[in-house]
Formats: sequence, structure tokens, C-alpha cells
Amino acid sequence: MGLLVSPRRKLLVAIGIGVVLAGPPVAALNIWLGGLLERQGRDELELTAQRSLALAETRIDRAVKILNDIVALGVDSCGDGAIEAFRLATFETTPVKELSVVAIDGRTLCTDVGHRPEARKVVSSEPISAGNPILLEVVQLDGAPQRWIRIHRPGTGRSNGIAALIPAELFVARVSNEGRPQGFHIQMRSTSGSLIGEVGHGASAAERNSLVVATVPSKRNALQATVSASQVTLNSNYIILRVFGMVTSGLLAVVIIGSTFFLYKRDRDNPIAELERALNAGEFVPYYQPIVDITSGRLRGAEVLIRWRKADGSVVSPAMFITLAESSGLIIEMTYALMRRVCREVGPVIGLRPHINIGFNLAACHFANEEIVDNVRKIFEQSPLRLSQLVLEVTERQPIENLTETRRVVAALQGLGAKVAIDDVGTGHSGLSYMLKLGVDMIKIDKIFIDSLGTDRNSNTIIGTLIDLARNLRMEVVAEGVENFEQVMRLRELGVCAAQGFVFAPPLPSSAFLQLVESIDPIKPANEQSTDEPIGVVAVAQANVA
Repeated sequence: MGLLVSPRRKLLVAIGIGVVLAGPPVAALNIWLGGLLERQGRDELELTAQRSLALAETRIDRAVKILNDIVALGVDSCGDGAIEAFRLATFETTPVKELSVVAIDGRTLCTDVGHRPEARKVVSSEPISAGNPILLEVVQLDGAPQRWIRIHRPGTGRSNGIAALIPAELFVARVSNEGRPQGFHIQMRSTSGSLIGEVGHGASAAERNSLVVATVPSKRNALQATVSASQVTLNSNYIILRVFGMVTSGLLAVVIIGSTFFLYKRDRDNPIAELERALNAGEFVPYYQPIVDITSGRLRGAEVLIRWRKADGSVVSPAMFITLAESSGLIIEMTYALMRRVCREVGPVIGLRPHINIGFNLAACHFANEEIVDNVRKIFEQSPLRLSQLVLEVTERQPIENLTETRRVVAALQGLGAKVAIDDVGTGHSGLSYMLKLGVDMIKIDKIFIDSLGTDRNSNTIIGTLIDLARNLRMEVVAEGVENFEQVMRLRELGVCAAQGFVFAPPLPSSAFLQLVESIDPIKPANEQSTDEPIGVVAVAQANVA
């Protein structure tokens, strides 16, 4: 009987033989690979810096354009017409969160979102480029540590200036060149040295001796990006090249075994492969956030939110994987798997209550063609859930490139009986454009506006404008992110009837959601009569807390 050798020992022996036989060629190959890795590492740092600069330049270009458009309208004061023009402009321009009128002496006279004009400090100010009168300013609001970037077009003569405010975090690339979370330390600064934005952490004391730094200035604006990483971090991205080069100098068997081992390791560490594995294992599960009629307390429906429940029981927030799922295209099959699971888990219960809607988030890629229409029909035609109970929410994380095709798909989905909504209205890529062009049935007002209720009077005006526009277009309105009863009362006064948020319930797993449904909306046999008032969601939530 021959001696049995474990696969791991066979691999180690093969690698050892390869090293012995390779000898001097391995040493020469390592020297060559070392130089190659250093060059590739520096190139990767420079590419990351260039991507951050391109992102920052795009933000500045869009802000300058909106300022020029407003100045062309003759707007330089704080009248009602000016504020309304500001609001419409911010709806159409994604990175800009506030427009303001700035006096010649630098005082902020008014803004379109009601932030206290006096509660801002200019940390630095310089032209966005040599000889350009438009200024790039770093400001702080209310003494908070978070920095904002203000693109300021000063007034001339006696006229006031106009400024656009953008979060500083939008000026730095937070995703690596391969679509992974950023692993380098990135700093975006003005040419005078003022810090604009930063991602990652600086090098530790042990890493400083091997630190590789790439600084790239902008050719268009007063910006420069500095990206740094230790040589160990850079080499770790190319470890397969070094090992493969060593094995190549040995036996062919070592090459085959080594390549198989390292390709397996690489696939195991690939985040897209990990998402595919989790999808096949059914680890993506639905959570349900109730949508409540705030005039009666009745349950109107729920928005389905995806969660990643791993085999060890831990739950991963969608913020950690949704962007990668969308960029890789996995979001499409992920959504269909979620729909099928919802049909199995809650279909029999919700199907008996036709007044309750179930909403799903769709990305822009879902609307590339009418394939989604056939898939939705196939999933729900044999389900207890009616198509009329289905709400498909258009998210704005990625821009819709073909509005004509998207409008055709929206109409086809509506032809099935489903409703279509726009999620996070006012904060995405197109805002009002989607409302006016897609012909949807519902809009969902983003949490950023709800949070401002009670803190500035302009939020009431903004929400009121959205409600009036929705009514004129015969759309329903849902408020998102409602967190206290004071907001509920203010939304009632503004005419909003439906809302969702933690004041009613957080996103619930299916078992808890079904228990909530049965508690507040029980179905009794036809021969049983009850004079009891229906139990509202708020009452059940308070009882559970007690």
C-alpha cells in the first residue's frame, strides 16, 4: 500500500521543487517583478488621483453652470421669485444642496433651504482657476466639523453674488478603480493647501518607511489630489503575479497546482463572486417597512428592503453591497429573487387584504428594456399577491439614460395593473424631470425634507410645492423617514396622507411584519360581526413598546 499524501503536502512539495530548480532565474524574475509591481502600484495611485480630480471637476462644472444660468435670469436678491428659482435649480442639479445670495462684503443674505445664513464660517477662499472670478471656498455650518464646498460667483458693482453649496465628501472617489471600497488614503486639497475632502486613514508609524505617494494637480481648477499607500498594500494587490512567476520557473505540475490554488483564493476574495454565492444560497432576504395612513392609522402597505443575512446569522446593511450589485448587474436577478421570496413569505396573508400594497425598489438598469414586464408577470401571475397590490419604486442611485424607453416600460408595467413610484424625490439625478416625464402614479418625499420640518419654514413650502404638483399630476404622495409625532402632525396639516418611518416601525423581518398585519388588520369569518374600531399601526407599536 502506498503512502497517502494530503493535497496540501503535495502542493508544498511541488512548490519546493520548483524553487530549487528555478534557482537564479527565480531571483532575476523577482527583481523584474518588484520593479513592475512598484510601477503598477504608482500608476494605480495616479489613476485613483485622476479619478478623484475628474469627479471634483465635474462637481465644480455643474455648480458653475447653474450659477451662470441663474445670473442670466437676473437673479441677485432674496425675493420670492429668486428663492423659487433656486429651489427648481437644486432639484435639477444633483450635487448642489443649497443656493444662496451673498453680499459684496461676504455675508450670506438668504438660502433656498432656510439654513441660518449667519451660521457659516469661510475657512478658505480662492479662484477656481487662475484669472477666474468665481471662487472655490471651504465653509463650515453651525461650527460642525463637516466641511462644505461653496462655489461662489461674486457680484459686480452693487449687485450681490450667488453661491452653490456642495458636501465636501462628494469631491473624493470612495470606490476603488475595481469597484471595491476604497483602500487608499486620498486627500483633495486646494492649491493653497486647504483640505477639501479625505477618504481613508494615513499611514501608521510602521508603514511610513515604505509609503508610496502620488500627487496629481488639476489642469483646470485650483485642486490637487494626493493618494498614498504602503508598499505592502500595493504589493498585496499583485501577489498572484509574484507567486505565479516563481512557480513558472519550476515544473509544469507546480504551475498547474499553484495557479489553481491562487485562482481559487482570488475568486474567494472577489466581492462579486461572494455576492453571487450569497444569491445562490438564498442569503438575501426581504425586510418590510410599514406604510401608514396617518389620517386613520390604517396600514396601507410596506416597502420591501433587502438585507444580507449570512449563514452565521449576521445581517449586512444594503449600503455595503447595493452599489456593487448595481454596477455588476447582479441587482436584476437579486430583485427577482426577492420578489419570489416575498410571494412565498407574505403572499397568502397580504393577498387576502387587497388594500395593502407591497413596494419593491428598482434600479435604472431594470428599465433598459421590457424584459422586466414579462418577468414581473410570470412571478406574480401564480402568486396570491395581485398585480394591483404591487408598487415598483424607481430609485435614483443611477441616472436613467433613456427616458423614452423607460417611459414605455413604466406604461407597460402600469398596463399589468401595478403602480410605479419615484423614490427619494428631489435628491437624485433628475428630480422634477422624472415626475414630469415618466407618468408615474406616486412620489415618495425624501427624508431630508421631512427632517427639516419644524426647523425652517421653507421646508413646508418645498413639501407643499411637491404635494401640489403631485395632485395636479394625479399622483399619490408618501413621506419617508418620519421619526416623531410632531412630523406626523405637520404632514397632516400639509395634506400628506401616507408615511413611513421609525415613528411607526423599523424595517421588520417577515415573521414580525405578518404578526403586525394580523394584529391591526385581522380577517374574521363572514358570519362574525364586530363593532370594534380597527387598531392603528401607531397603537400597536405603542402597545408593543409598553
